[in-house]
Amino acid sequence: MALGKDYATQECSIARALEIVGERWTLLVVRDALYGVRRYNDFLVHLGIPRAVLAARLHTLTEEGILEKRRYQESPPRDEYVITDRGIGLWPTLRSLGRWGREHHGDVQLRWFRHVDCGTELGPYGECAACGTVVPVEDVLMEPGPGLDRDPADPVSRALLKPKRLLQPLETGQV
Repeated sequence: MALGKDYATQECSIARALEIVGERWTLLVVRDALYGVRRYNDFLVHLGIPRAVLAARLHTLTEEGILEKRRYQESPPRDEYVITDRGIGLWPTLRSLGRWGREHHGDVQLRWFRHVDCGTELGPYGECAACGTVVPVEDVLMEPGPGLDRDPADPVSRALLKPKRLLQPLETGQV
């Protein structure tokens, strides 16, 4: 029996969410968008994803309102993909999934996520223990951890070696 392509028989909000973000690569595209990646080529080189797959994932994420396609250059026409509020809503899920992966697969800390206002590392639910609040995504500072390659080959990974706020456009020096 062939494996189905959807969860039509499931009466479950998780199944409905997986219809949108459950395909391979999709959550990594959303992760990179939260990190400030906006340009097609930057997604391409950072993820090592096949072009056709990236185009399909960007199309789906745009159609679903998770990313918004914006023109940043007219001649030649070039667009970027900006994460929307709907996409930002996936931050707690991605944060939890990353923590789960590190805890259960013995990964070394790749990135630190801190509260911009006080520098405190965020707790498991994105909370700041010092301030007693859940930190909005735009107030999260991402810093490289000890597990990151300090001499990566691609310009996106090199740019992500510098501390930066989530959602701020990533500057790679590439046109």
